[in-house]
Amino acid sequence: MIPELGQLSLALAFCLCGSIAFFGLAGAAWGRQRWLDALGSMVTGQFVFILLAYLALSQAFLTDDFSVAYVANNSNSLLPWYYKMSAVWGAHEGSFLLWTLIMAGWTLAVALRGEHLPAAFAGRVLGVMAVLNMGFLAFLLWTSNPFQRLVPMTPGEGADLNPLLQDFGLIVHPPMLYMGYVGFSVAFAFAIAALLTGRLDTAWARWSRPWSNLAWAFLTLGIALGSWWAYYELGWGGWWFWDPVENASFMPWLAGTALVHSLAVTEKRGTFKSWTLLLAITTFSLSLLGAFIVRSGVLTSVHAFAVDPTRGLFILGFLVLTVGGSLTLYAARASVMGSRVRYTLWSRETALLVNNILFVIAMAVVLLGTLYPLAYEAFTGGDKLSVGVPYFNAGFVPLMLALTAALGIAPALQWKRTAATRLWQDLRWPLLIGVVAGLVLPLVVSGALSWQVVVAVSLGIWVVASHLRDLIYRARRGLGRVTLGYWGMLTAHMGFAVALFGIALTSVLSVEMDLRMSPGDRDNLGEMSVTFEGIGSRSGPNYVAQRGTFRIDDGGETLFLYPEKRRYLARNSVMTEAAIDAGFFRDIYVSLGEPLDNGDWAVRLQLKPFVRWIWLGGLLMAFGGVLAVSDARYRRLRSRVTAGGAVAKAV
Repeated sequence: MIPELGQLSLALAFCLCGSIAFFGLAGAAWGRQRWLDALGSMVTGQFVFILLAYLALSQAFLTDDFSVAYVANNSNSLLPWYYKMSAVWGAHEGSFLLWTLIMAGWTLAVALRGEHLPAAFAGRVLGVMAVLNMGFLAFLLWTSNPFQRLVPMTPGEGADLNPLLQDFGLIVHPPMLYMGYVGFSVAFAFAIAALLTGRLDTAWARWSRPWSNLAWAFLTLGIALGSWWAYYELGWGGWWFWDPVENASFMPWLAGTALVHSLAVTEKRGTFKSWTLLLAITTFSLSLLGAFIVRSGVLTSVHAFAVDPTRGLFILGFLVLTVGGSLTLYAARASVMGSRVRYTLWSRETALLVNNILFVIAMAVVLLGTLYPLAYEAFTGGDKLSVGVPYFNAGFVPLMLALTAALGIAPALQWKRTAATRLWQDLRWPLLIGVVAGLVLPLVVSGALSWQVVVAVSLGIWVVASHLRDLIYRARRGLGRVTLGYWGMLTAHMGFAVALFGIALTSVLSVEMDLRMSPGDRDNLGEMSVTFEGIGSRSGPNYVAQRGTFRIDDGGETLFLYPEKRRYLARNSVMTEAAIDAGFFRDIYVSLGEPLDNGDWAVRLQLKPFVRWIWLGGLLMAFGGVLAVSDARYRRLRSRVTAGGAVAKAV
């Protein structure tokens, strides 16, 4: 009965979405204030009904209701309860239910926090978001029903959750990623609402900016968590593989990063208006493209949902309608989007324009490398073409190094114009510190120089030094006057530099060894000694494991690592569970391969210097985005502007 109530709740939410779309868009167009006043209650109802559906599916997992096909295919009575909760979004249908719940949550947040918006504008924003969620709910109801029953052939036991997903990473990674994906729908809705009004001033950018920063912070955190999860779970110690599904989240991040910087220029200087609108449309369109790549069945990946390709046709049609409609509206309003703001070559506007260009080109490089093999296969009737790591590194890395160089200059630039003599005076010491550190630090860390590491470390230290110089300059005028928005920018840029250090150092200085070892064998990993002491066994809640014991002797320190080869009982599938000694400056990574004859094992040993800095940088960037949203001026903005409060009062 409860699954049927969940299904009914989704249907009612779909009807409410249609009502929100009509009353929001028509009420704004026809000036019907009572229609706009009713939106808050309908938005709340939409969220409540989707939440009830989500809770109904969660209850089916927790009670092992294997009459529900989705539960039977993705759970098991032996599965621990916390994995049952995360199994709700462990496959296609449930993950898309989470997607629609998060979309409803963002819509409710806009209604609750949108009291500063004019009523008609808020109505258009909520109406656009409701149209989007109507499409998502239609996809869920008609092609991806998570409540479909297996009656009367109800199995006595479930097939179990994919062993790759029985991990803490599944609990935290998808919700954060979806918060970013779906969060950019708010920026998209603000852009469409601005285009519908025809008044393309700076107000919409000011209103949209905190929402865009928050969505960007969530997406940054989600990508960092996914990289960390792939690092320790897949068993071979990589942290980024340029997999098409990884790229599906990375492309909107690149476009979204350009968007949050472009919004700053539009808000403060009134320029880049048309470009910012286009970036808002592009970023959310790439989020939809990511959903198509993951859920269409056009590729095979450890990250993708293996689903019926007919579902991909639905998403593709929705993508075409959304992108085509928004670009048509954009073209129709092109004549009123001009701006006349003057600035020179050495100005903050120019630096942010370069930032935008580099991010968009990088996004295009990733987009081409991701879609070209799919297009090639489609047009050649099935011939395969692989675009590998060399392509992405050759196209992407130089762009990021150029971006880092521009980032080091940015703190010294002023709006409109900066004197060249002052610019050189402000940057000469950070530049000198960067060059010296780039030559000295690699020698201290590894005892050798690599030009890749020298360039990356020099640029990263230059970014850090130039931003610290700017902070000291501002602090002299009073540290209390430094806003949270500035602290957010500083933290995010420092995080970028930290991630750059981690990427450069671990990519060039890592040591990897694939060995054949028997109990008692010893080998060297860098300056450490690794001894394979033997294999034991242990049992988990739903698996049995062969557990290796490795002794690591590092000077006077000794530690033990215990990698496992697990066999999950329900699916009879074998998984590798790596053992990692994590440290701030290095990771020791040991994983078991296949058992060989005579009691030998294939073993992979890895030393990963500074790999944790990659995810530390991601966390700092995400935290910087949250700090920027917390700036007091956004609260002052809400208190100054009271028009449109009826929407929030109705909630």
